[in-house]
Amino acid sequence: MEKCEKIFPYEIRDVEASINADLLEYFTGERTGFVQVGPEGYFFPYKYKAHAAQYYNFEARPDDIWIATVPRSGTTWTQELIWLLANRLDFAQAQQRPLTERFPFLEFPLFVHDEVKAELQAENSHSPAALEFIEQISRPGYETLGELPHSQRRFIKTHFPFSLIPPSVLENKCKIIYVARNPKDVAVSYYYLNRLFRTQGYVGDFERYWRYFQQGLNPWLPYFSHIKEAKAHSQLPNVLYLNYEDMLVDLPGTISKVGKFLNYTPDTVGLEKLVNHLSIRNFRENKSVNMNEMAEVGILRRGEAAFVRKGGKDNDAKQQDQKEFVDNPKLLKLANDWIQQNTDCSISR
Repeated sequence: MEKCEKIFPYEIRDVEASINADLLEYFTGERTGFVQVGPEGYFFPYKYKAHAAQYYNFEARPDDIWIATVPRSGTTWTQELIWLLANRLDFAQAQQRPLTERFPFLEFPLFVHDEVKAELQAENSHSPAALEFIEQISRPGYETLGELPHSQRRFIKTHFPFSLIPPSVLENKCKIIYVARNPKDVAVSYYYLNRLFRTQGYVGDFERYWRYFQQGLNPWLPYFSHIKEAKAHSQLPNVLYLNYEDMLVDLPGTISKVGKFLNYTPDTVGLEKLVNHLSIRNFRENKSVNMNEMAEVGILRRGEAAFVRKGGKDNDAKQQDQKEFVDNPKLLKLANDWIQQNTDCSISR
C-alpha cells in the first residue's frame, strides 16, 4: 500500500515585483523570478513552486545520513568528514569518486534554470559525457536519490531549513548533522559562491549583496530563522548540532563527536590520517571535493574565487575572511547591530 502524500503546508508567494526585477538584474543565473515560502519567507528561485510538494514528500530511509546547513557553513568539509567516518576511512574511494556523487545535494536542480541548462548544453555539445552530467545535475534530486538501491546507504546534503526538510527524515529518525557558522563569515563566503556559480551569477558588489543577505533575499535565507529552527531540533537524539568555529579550533574533538554519533571511532593512526586529509591546505588541493566536474562543463565562472576558500582560524585569516567588512566600517556596524539585535531576540524568547 502506497503512503498517502502529505499536502505541502506552506504558502508560496512571489517576491514583490519591483524587488524581483532588482534581483533578476544582479542574479543573472535566474531568469524567471523568486518566491518566498511560509511565515519565515524562505527564499527560492521560481522553480520551487513546481517542485515543493515532491521535495516535501521525498521518502527518507532510516539509514540515510543527512547534512543540513545554511550555505557556506563548512558544509563540504563536514560532508567529507561524515562520509569517511561512515565508510570506515575509505580514503581510496573518497579520492576516486567526487563528493557530489558520494553525497548528493538534494535540491541543487532547483537552481538550474532551463535557459541556463540550454546554454550549458550548447557549450558542451561536443561532449556526450558533459551532456550526460548536465542532465544528471538538472534532474530533480527526489527522483535521482529515490532510484538508488536500498542496499546502498544514502548520504544527502540539503540547505533546506528543518520546516522544509521532508517530514519522513524526522519520522524515520534519520541521522542529521547540522553545522552553524558566524553570519558575517557565511555572508562573505556566500557572496563569492554566488559570483562563482553561473546558476546564481551574482554581478553586484559586496555591500549590495549584504543588504540582500540581511533581508533574507538569497536562497535558503533568512539566516536566523534557519538557525533558530535547527536549535529547536538540536536536542533530538538523531540530530547533532555543530559550530563551524569549534571545528576549526578542535578538529580531532569534532571527529570524535561525529564518530560517536555515527557509531565509529577511528584509532589513533586513523584519526591522524583523517585530520591530515581534512586540513584546509590539503582540502583545497583535493580534486574530489573542489567542484572540478562543475568547472569542466562551465558552471563555475572563470576568474572568481575558488570553491574551497581559506577557512582559517587565526586572527590574520579571520581579518582576511571578513575583509569586506573590515574595509567598510559603516557596513561592519550595520552587520554587528543586526546580529546583536537578532541574538538578543533569540535569548529573550
